[in-house]
Amino acid sequence: MTSKSGGTVVALEANAALEATADKLINTLNMVQRVSARLEDLVKHEFDQLGRLDVNATQALLLFRIGDKEMMAGQLRTDGIYLGSNVSYNITKLRDLGYLDHQRSRVDRRSVRIKLTDKGQQVRRIVEQLFVKHARLLAPSGDIRDEDLDRLVTYMQKLDRFFHQSIMYQF
Repeated sequence: MTSKSGGTVVALEANAALEATADKLINTLNMVQRVSARLEDLVKHEFDQLGRLDVNATQALLLFRIGDKEMMAGQLRTDGIYLGSNVSYNITKLRDLGYLDHQRSRVDRRSVRIKLTDKGQQVRRIVEQLFVKHARLLAPSGDIRDEDLDRLVTYMQKLDRFFHQSIMYQF
């Protein structure tokens, strides 16, 4: 396996390190998806407990993320607020159910400005209270501290930036 220069050993070690890094990246991305799915399960459970079956977890989280802002509907994807491919469906559904106010831009009729109605704000507050409840539960458990969350956000931002640059510069 080794050549006189040891180049084959170095190449094998480099390949093993690269494979280990790829495995770690895949495990990280799988955990992100798993945590996201658990979050939706948590929100769904909360709304089921409240008897609120008119809005699903994805829609409730979407309303939470919009919050008090007024924005262009297209911003939901570009700002990373909503990752689903059916943004238009959920905006239309939430508008029809009275959770979103929806107006065409006067400048560009293809653009739609959205903001939460009072009914949408109620859903946002339910999700916010759920997060506050769980934040209170984190502290006494001692398993996850503020510093851990800060570090996690920093690393996720770095990963986000890396993927964004990979797309922009095609590497």
